[in-house]
Amino acid sequence: MAKTSNINVRIDPETKSNAEKLFASFGITITDAINIFLHKSIMEGGLPFEVKYPHYNTETNVAVQEARAIMNGQIKAKEYSSAKALFKELDAEGDDEPC
Repeated sequence: MAKTSNINVRIDPETKSNAEKLFASFGITITDAINIFLHKSIMEGGLPFEVKYPHYNTETNVAVQEARAIMNGQIKAKEYSSAKALFKELDAEGDDEPC
């Protein structure tokens, strides 16, 4: 058997669990997946995928900024008394946009 070396990685439990489920669906372990990643990186001479910031359209960027402002407490999230009230507002907003 070939000699092996250990790598210790700290990762949040939810990410680990999701990765285990994903790789199990392929019939491999996280260790197998890491080995594949490392071998592919060596073959590519770098990361085996492009690393870049995602570019979203203006509407998505505005929505992300609004969500961050809500999470940071900079603006108050809208509240509705019922689902019916929410859908009524959404329907009204939809009337303003072209199809």
